[in-house]
Amino acid sequence: MIRPQTNAWRQATDLSGIWRIRFDPAEVGETDGWHHGIGDNDTHLIAVPGSWNEQLSEAGFMNYVGAAWFETRIMVPPADNDGRIELRFASVDYHARIWLDGELIGESGAAMLPFTLDITDAAQRGGGARLVVRVTNILPADGPTQGITKATYAEERRQRDEYLPAVRFDFFPFGGINRPVHLVRRPRVAIQSYRAITTRRDVALVVEAPDDHTVLARLSGHGAAVEGRANVTAGRATLVLAPAEARCWSPDDPALYDLTIALIDQSGATLDQVSQRLGLRDVCVTGDQLLLNGAPLVLKGFGKHEDSPIHGRGLNLPQLIKDFALLKWTGANSVRTAHYPYAEEFYDMADEAGILVIDEIFSVNLDFRRVNATVLAHHKAAVEQLIARDRNRTCVIAWSLANEPGYLAEPEYRTHSPDYWRDLFAHARRLDPTRPVTHANVAYAGNDDPAFSEADIITINRYHGWYSDPAQLDRAHAALVADFDQLAAHGKPIFVAEFGADALAGEHATHDQLFTEEYQARFIETYWRAITKHPSVIGGHVWNFADFRTAQHGRRVVHNLKGVFTRTREPKMAAWTVKRLWTGQ
Repeated sequence: MIRPQTNAWRQATDLSGIWRIRFDPAEVGETDGWHHGIGDNDTHLIAVPGSWNEQLSEAGFMNYVGAAWFETRIMVPPADNDGRIELRFASVDYHARIWLDGELIGESGAAMLPFTLDITDAAQRGGGARLVVRVTNILPADGPTQGITKATYAEERRQRDEYLPAVRFDFFPFGGINRPVHLVRRPRVAIQSYRAITTRRDVALVVEAPDDHTVLARLSGHGAAVEGRANVTAGRATLVLAPAEARCWSPDDPALYDLTIALIDQSGATLDQVSQRLGLRDVCVTGDQLLLNGAPLVLKGFGKHEDSPIHGRGLNLPQLIKDFALLKWTGANSVRTAHYPYAEEFYDMADEAGILVIDEIFSVNLDFRRVNATVLAHHKAAVEQLIARDRNRTCVIAWSLANEPGYLAEPEYRTHSPDYWRDLFAHARRLDPTRPVTHANVAYAGNDDPAFSEADIITINRYHGWYSDPAQLDRAHAALVADFDQLAAHGKPIFVAEFGADALAGEHATHDQLFTEEYQARFIETYWRAITKHPSVIGGHVWNFADFRTAQHGRRVVHNLKGVFTRTREPKMAAWTVKRLWTGQ
């Protein structure tokens, strides 16, 4: 999957800006012809990218779950015999149908992942055009994150009766066009895709392109430059670039090279070119260790969310800059993209900053009472789309295929999940055999979780001392160490992907008291002491980096308050604690 980019052969026009939106709770828009234009009645202005919830809370749409129609005018360049015109959506949450001048051009349910539509035929006339996008943030019941539907009301009574909006997960179901939309012009004869497989010494390229052409690749940086070329045969060219005195990428030295790939015709003319930043590194699991460039890793960092005031899940570049500065300030070296793939700009920053990424698919609280072949097919498709997008990312060191499946301790998890995980993990490894594959286990699924047989890393979420044994850190520490001892029998690295406690900024106590800053800080330090002392544990991620919005219910005071920073990025006492633990300062 090639990102939009602008050079002499490709042009990407960002369609971000002020669009119009019309909500459609009765779902009459398509019948009433809104795809020809949403009209002027009951419309609002809205920023794209951005979630509608907090932008339009005063209009009554803070908790809206349903359909909404977006509209803007775009200038479509005239297509020529040598070019293709495409619309590329980086993310629409969760499902989109798209019309251009009233003509349906495509749809996608690739939540939190990009999709591209070829509009070359519609663009033949050139000039202005009306772009209409119907978006719904209703999740289907047969996806890797199952939605709550009327048909499953009885089984989901708790979620429906106690949560607003009704969701199965502990973050907010923001709706909208949350990442950029681009109008892309690319050559008709073009590089279709490429795979960059790195070691500490070189990069092997597999480029898909039309036959009877030549691929010319160049890797440059750090005082070195190397070129290679290969002919395209059966739609593929392979070559290896090995710079002299190669410099490895790592958190301590995030050295990146400039990779350029060109497609050359038989006359020697360049027909297409793409580029990216790339680091040389390798990652593997050996015994109960995770190795980067041959050295054992200790992961220290956070789970995060794409969440900010007003923007919601919408791309917020200033906050992204701030977050990476705070990550480095704490001494963190890694992040898990809980619980979905993040914006591509996040991975750009991680590559540059040397932040290791465990890349997680959007699969949360999978309920095996309703898992079937369709759910598995959709889950596999989502894994395929994620790996296609992020496989060339230097920062990505592992794939996470799910978060807390079997969280209801349903008996079907024991009986149905072994075959499910065997199929899903094998699918991920076929797509990318170069990275470890894991999932995040919930305590209710047990230390003998069937997924552990397939995983390369034993990844767990644990909250002893919060949801169990509250304010009893001695008992929490003992329970955590007992977990580690049991899990070590798997003979694989153990990673604590979540541990944390809520803290209301400004709440204090001289004793262990839930929701105080002191207890949150002591909780984190207690866990970190256990993590660093067990030989099979390769690190941990505090849950969470910053407070984030959730559905309204009795266990949450507006936000999930487990962040060591507030939602607006002020540090709590725990932020200083992790900085001391991870940097010694």
